Amino acid sequence: MTATAKQTPSDLSPIEHLLSMAADDMTKVDAIIRERMQSSVGMIPDLAEHLVGAGGKRLRPLLTIAAAHLCEYGGEHHFKLAAAVEFIHSATLLHDDVVDLSAKRRGKKAANLIWGNAPSILVGDFLFARSFNLMVETNSMQALGILSTASSVIAEGEVQQLAGLRDIEMSRETYMQVIGAKTAALFAAAAEVSPVLADSGTEKQNALRTYGQELGLAFQLVDDALDYGGFEIALGKSIGDDFREGKMTLPVIIAYANAVQNDDKEAVAFWQRVIVEHKQIDDDLAIATNYLIKEGALEATLEAARNHIQNAKSALDVFVAEDEIEEWKTALIRLADFVVSRVS
Repeated sequence: MTATAKQTPSDLSPIEHLLSMAADDMTKVDAIIRERMQSSVGMIPDLAEHLVGAGGKRLRPLLTIAAAHLCEYGGEHHFKLAAAVEFIHSATLLHDDVVDLSAKRRGKKAANLIWGNAPSILVGDFLFARSFNLMVETNSMQALGILSTASSVIAEGEVQQLAGLRDIEMSRETYMQVIGAKTAALFAAAAEVSPVLADSGTEKQNALRTYGQELGLAFQLVDDALDYGGFEIALGKSIGDDFREGKMTLPVIIAYANAVQNDDKEAVAFWQRVIVEHKQIDDDLAIATNYLIKEGALEATLEAARNHIQNAKSALDVFVAEDEIEEWKTALIRLADFVVSRVS
């Protein structure tokens, strides 16, 4: 790798610093993304540009790039895999917004509210197909297997979440399975494919997969907490979306379990009404948030996220601290801490 890690400027967040380290690489990834989302069917690039062009954090493809540096990969196939990762992520977002009836995505009006549900789903399918084109072009059956498996796991997680919608009795274990599939699986795959390309060996491949998996779990748990007390600029979507959709997330699971255990009939009745019966009024989000704070559910969710972050950082211990590798390892550790610090 020829890119040189730069000293972290005090005015940059960890993700901004990592983006600055990978700037040249990410420029190449973005060029591939924009080239491959083109089509003679005008609605496809227009709709794709609305979502992809909005930017977002590009966190998942950034993991692929950073992992390639950490493993000292000297080729160029990781650019295509990083673009494939972003296409998979974008496709799932287009599909999710149709299912969830979302109003915003990445701070902009959701694509399905502009073009309609059917075009959003079909363009999502187009992006999935493009991602597989890119995977095949790397000539790595193992990388193809990792990302294709992740794609199917993500779909399973989304269906499992849909099946559990308004299931007030959902267990913590079941919920962690859901987010492990629908969110963490792509983080894990994004981090794992680069050591495969670099032929770094099973130990480093497993380490980066663990890093991505644990980072993804923490990322989703923090989003769960932010939905009840964060800012739209942090989420890229409206506050309270999960609540209004009747989604079971870890804060609600914890708060409801505590209410049942403490025989708090008023709280139990509230959660039954707003989640199971899905009868909500304007003040209910504020009431729900107060219950989550009272029961310590938001803090417990963040504590769970911190535990996963510690697991993610520990997974990187297999990488020897030397020169450029140490710079990328440190950047990934700081990125992990930043995921939780968003709400501190």
